Amino acid sequence: MSDPEVLKVLRRWLQYAEDDLRAAQILMEQGGVPRTACIHAQQAAEKSLKATFVFLQVDFPFTHDLDRLRELLPQGWDVREDFPDLRQLSIWAIEPRYPGDVIEATSEDAVSAVDQAREIFETTVNELQRRGYQPDDSDTTENA
Repeated sequence: MSDPEVLKVLRRWLQYAEDDLRAAQILMEQGGVPRTACIHAQQAAEKSLKATFVFLQVDFPFTHDLDRLRELLPQGWDVREDFPDLRQLSIWAIEPRYPGDVIEATSEDAVSAVDQAREIFETTVNELQRRGYQPDDSDTTENA
């Protein structure tokens, strides 16, 4: 990958994904806020998937539906093949952020969501690196 502007945007998407993942992990570890941990985990996964589109220089829909995003990835991408069903993570995108008839998350939900988001993030970063992305010294994505 040689276009400096695309590289800059890609690094921002990956950094934001990693930030959401860290926030989810901290919230989960401190306990008491599993709903918010699940929301951040979903956001980490979403931003990871969207970073792939940035790398490919392909427009992507502004959606929170992780399965829809995954299905739009080219055949042969690990993140597409390794995560065939992301519905359980997608449910944390919208409704749980607002009061009302919301899904209440449990600690087990938070552990599952954070684990899956971490796997998606790591798979995405590894795949991008295999396909030519090279983090610079300021990137922290290798430490997630």
